[in-house]
Order: sequence, then structure tokens, then C-alpha cells
Amino acid sequence: MPSFVKSVTFDCREPLVVAAFWAGALGSNVDEDSTPDRAWVEPAGWGGPNLWFQKVPEGKAAKNRQHFDLRVMGPLESERDRLVALGASVLAEHGDLCVMADPEGNEFCLET
Repeated sequence: MPSFVKSVTFDCREPLVVAAFWAGALGSNVDEDSTPDRAWVEPAGWGGPNLWFQKVPEGKAAKNRQHFDLRVMGPLESERDRLVALGASVLAEHGDLCVMADPEGNEFCLET
């Protein structure tokens, strides 16, 4: 029997901050049992893996080897601006693709 992806784990300095960003970005909530040392976000209805955020002492040192590609359901610019308001930053824009980073610098892409 094959395995399945149970969760995607983020090492971070501020688990609650990063979890709150991803919960807002994906239309979900930070689990009520989350703490400053560990937090998690369950998917909003689509059945994907949980997002797990664990506190580590070191900061991010290099480009991610894996990242999320988020499909925009409306205008790219509107979603980009919404995510910036939640704490993301824009790293690069290439037409209908926007490379962004979450509050701790983890890269992800927005695409139409």
C-alpha cells in the first residue's frame, strides 16, 4: 500500500506568525492547540496535507528546494496584494507568474 503526504513541515523562528500567514493565504485557521513552539493549519475543505510549523533556532539560509505553486482564482494582482497585506513580499514578477516569500522568507509562486 502506498504512502500519502500527511503534512508539510516548515522550520521557523515564529511558528504562530508563519502559521497565521498560511492560514490566511489558504482560507483556513490556525489550530486552537497551537503554541509558540509548534503550530498547524488544516486544509480548508480540499483535503490536502496539514501544514506543520515547528520552532527552530536557526534562520533560513538558502533558497527553498521545494515550494508551493498557488493557483489564483481571480486577478493575479488582487491576490498578490492580498498576500502582501498578510505579510508576504514580492521577489519577482514574470507576466502571469509572481514569485513571493512568506513572513520568514519561504518562497512560493502565484500563477494564473
